[in-house]
Amino acid sequence: MLKQNLQQKLLQKLSPQQIQFIKLLQVPTVSLDTRIKEELEENPALEDLSLTNLNEPEEQYPDRDPDEDTYNSDDDQGPMDEFNIDDYLQDDSVNDYGSRYDQNGDDEDERKEIPIAVQSSFFESLQAQLDLLPLSDKDFSIGKQIIGSLDDDGYLRRPIMSLTDDLAFSQNVIAEDEEVEDMLKVIQSFDPPGVGARSLQECLLIQLRRKDAADPIIKKAILVVENYLDEFTRKHYDKLEKSLNMNSMELRGVVNEILKLNPKPGDSNEVSTKQMQVIPDFHIKNNDGILILTLNSKNAPELKVSRSYQEMFQHYDKASQKDKKLKEAVQFVKQKLDSAKWFIDAIKQRQQTLLKTMNAIMQYQYDFFLTGDDKNLKPMILKDIADRIGMDISTVSRVANSKYVQTEFGTFLLKSFFSEAIQTESGEEVSNKEVKKILEEHIGKEDKRHPLADEKLTDILKEAGYNIARRTVAKYREQMNIPVARLRKEL
Repeated sequence: MLKQNLQQKLLQKLSPQQIQFIKLLQVPTVSLDTRIKEELEENPALEDLSLTNLNEPEEQYPDRDPDEDTYNSDDDQGPMDEFNIDDYLQDDSVNDYGSRYDQNGDDEDERKEIPIAVQSSFFESLQAQLDLLPLSDKDFSIGKQIIGSLDDDGYLRRPIMSLTDDLAFSQNVIAEDEEVEDMLKVIQSFDPPGVGARSLQECLLIQLRRKDAADPIIKKAILVVENYLDEFTRKHYDKLEKSLNMNSMELRGVVNEILKLNPKPGDSNEVSTKQMQVIPDFHIKNNDGILILTLNSKNAPELKVSRSYQEMFQHYDKASQKDKKLKEAVQFVKQKLDSAKWFIDAIKQRQQTLLKTMNAIMQYQYDFFLTGDDKNLKPMILKDIADRIGMDISTVSRVANSKYVQTEFGTFLLKSFFSEAIQTESGEEVSNKEVKKILEEHIGKEDKRHPLADEKLTDILKEAGYNIARRTVAKYREQMNIPVARLRKEL
């Protein structure tokens, strides 16, 4: 049965502009340049002054109050014929959004892009070694197929039977499993050592067998990897000493030799390219006990509205007859100008939000930024900063999750300054960062032959005045990527 009814609902919805600003706010400095380039490509009414040569004298670009023309997502836009051309004829000077922070920002040396060394990839290196071998066309095709089937870490995880099927169907090469096995052994002789292995055990054995076979330590290391790898990974050194009839000194030499091996040979040439480049969004300097906060100048791009698009409005205003095509063209221009002005204002609003949030964090953790001592970190949650700056918790979260600050003591993720409060026996509230620091210190100086278990660490903290449960100690240890006591054991 169909029926109609009338309902009234109160809903909160984000406008498209608000959604775009939220995305823009959480973009870190290292990705902001890419986001701006995308906007410049999509919107011809937006220009980057750093990429264009301005022929007009500077007096044609008067300075403007930086607090003017802030974006308001609730502004109503009337019909096309009701817009004010003067709104688009005011030039946005460089000082509006560019040089406002330049005096406190990075110098010219810091603005230069970091050069990236040109080097061959892991797979290109293997292919180059294959090209140097005197192989038949069939063996070359098999070797090329094996290299292409390796994972990024250098392991071959596809069965030999699957490789022969791939050769038959994709390259029309009929090969036996034994032929593929033989070529795999050839690939396993390539650098880096261990490449082409089908398991961790095979990877370690390949590397050990390429060392001096007459060395007794190498012989025993091969024996351990072949027969006692499980005991080795679990650090059951007592069992290994009994099974191999070795003393602790001999076993220590064998263990150290195995630990030198690379369990992921494919990652060796890719380390430098996979590392994330961290560009700090903020800089904090200590000037005789007074902290000075500056924003990275890359967050203040020199953007302006295109003059040629502004002149189109002048032409439209002077036109006596406005036909349909001209109106459609001007409507398109108006849309692009609106988008350009919004993006410029959004960038400015982003700068203000970043500075406001970081300044509140700096004031809250003033003692830490003066000394760099983790013990001076106060308990701080997102709500503490949100209340100080009068913004939503989600806004603070978006700023803290992806932004970095450079200090005299290193570069830190803003998120790392937020921590829970722990109450001591005296009733004082301290940050859990302080507890983690104490745990790290005690684990660092423990006897590695008899590492401290979580229960012992709990007792140590209680003696220091921190009443914490064992499960909390285990949680903090895991957050610091510290393994359990058994896996920290060393000879």
